[in-house]
Amino acid sequence: MQGAIARMCVLVAAAILNHPLLSPQENATLHDQDEELMARMREHEEMLEKEQAKLEKEFSQLTPEPENIGSEEEYSGYLWSSVVFLVFLVIEMFRMHGAHTEIAPFGDEDIYSEGGSLAPRLKALDKEVLNNFCDKCTYTSSNEIWRVREFVEGFADDLLESLRSVCDRDDDMEVGDFVGIGSVFESWKVCKPLMCDLLVPFSPPDPFALQFHLWCSCSSNVPPNMQGCGKIKVSKSGGNEGCLCGSANMGEDVLCLLHNGNDVPSVERSPDDLLCTRNTSFLSKDQVMKWFQISVTKAWGRISHKYDFEVTFRNLDAAGALKVRFHSGKVVVLNMIPVVQLQDTDAYFVSHFPSGSESPPDPYWPLSFAVYERNLLKLISKRLPQNSCHLHCLQIVTFLHRKQASLTGRTALTNYHIKTVLLHLLLGKRASSWGTEHMESRLCDLLSFLHRSLQEKRLHHVMIGNSKVTELIQVPEIISRAEPVNLLRCLVLQAELHAQTLQHFNEMLKNAPALLQDYTPHWSNGLCLLGDGV
Repeated sequence: MQGAIARMCVLVAAAILNHPLLSPQENATLHDQDEELMARMREHEEMLEKEQAKLEKEFSQLTPEPENIGSEEEYSGYLWSSVVFLVFLVIEMFRMHGAHTEIAPFGDEDIYSEGGSLAPRLKALDKEVLNNFCDKCTYTSSNEIWRVREFVEGFADDLLESLRSVCDRDDDMEVGDFVGIGSVFESWKVCKPLMCDLLVPFSPPDPFALQFHLWCSCSSNVPPNMQGCGKIKVSKSGGNEGCLCGSANMGEDVLCLLHNGNDVPSVERSPDDLLCTRNTSFLSKDQVMKWFQISVTKAWGRISHKYDFEVTFRNLDAAGALKVRFHSGKVVVLNMIPVVQLQDTDAYFVSHFPSGSESPPDPYWPLSFAVYERNLLKLISKRLPQNSCHLHCLQIVTFLHRKQASLTGRTALTNYHIKTVLLHLLLGKRASSWGTEHMESRLCDLLSFLHRSLQEKRLHHVMIGNSKVTELIQVPEIISRAEPVNLLRCLVLQAELHAQTLQHFNEMLKNAPALLQDYTPHWSNGLCLLGDGV
């Protein structure tokens, strides 16, 4: 009997020591670990069944004296079986709790709280360092920002008016009024020169119209790797369609009964004339960018004599990427981005990203919700405490990211990802938790959320498939009901890029104290000088 109990104790100890939780494989994926865990559990279960069978056989071979002895041994066997079951149950519950804490999927509110896993790594970022950085770096003079915005808006109005005069009003694209987006218009710009992003909507001339094929529409044939994109089809909406006088030379003596003599018949235009992809009726980003760049060049040529500064194209691959340089040496950067408005919404199909990120190939256009994001940030800011820390946190992390990128090169991580994380946090946390006294904790939350997203290769777009923002800023129903779009999908498909991006983030955290202290700027005329824009 004592030998059987000893063997049972050894069996329990072996089960505990060999449990997968105590010897995890660091490089194994979650799926592999689950399969291996189930295999080990089955193996342990089979071993226990064999040992139990042996014990029962040994007990049965013993010569029982009184009848109650057999009952006591049977009870003992059940007792030890129950003990083993409870041990495995406790271990499994502990394993499941640990897995949920470390790698469970999260929603908008399921984020690292104060004292999260990144907190020990940020102890060097004490309150004095953060406050000093905010006081000297994040507060680029508000008066200066307003002066730059006023200049940019006036200059853009003049340039676009000149562009409209250059374009043929009957045959060329019609250009609308610009819309300001980005850090300057959202008041979280950190570095210089100030960079202003302007969306410039355009539409085709009569009798042409645009039809939109979104990735989330019922009849969409957009591939899965183009989530968040759509195609724009150019079609005729009326005019001379069906009349031969506009498509052929019928001679001077032929009278068209549909059009009087004062109407000038128009010749049928080819897809290339309408800026479409070759041999298709879908609008081409490449064609649009070429048209826009040529038009802007001509427009500036007409009004350049009015201004006492130099204007150059910063990037020949990005239409409307302009640099204004004054004689004093001051520089202002503009990104005039040709876009197509999605019907009567504030969503726009953009021809290219001002950050230089890779754009999908023709004829797919990425859909931008920058105007909705600007409105959401403005609306939430009204509910936060006075002098809240949310923009300070965004400024600090984007500054660290930019400085680290200048040391180790660009990765998949962008300022847009950081801004998206902040918006998720703002939607998931109480307004009172964003007071200036909580800046260290909120900064830790932002970095923890970002780190976790990079590890899991998943960060949902804040506007797509998010019911929380529908009633706040009137996001179109087709967008709010769509499946969430993963902004870090590229990391799922490219293991090397994922490893590089994680290394970039870890290096950024390690270098954060030095970056914040070493790059504290020298002041000149009360202005912060930090180099190029974010």
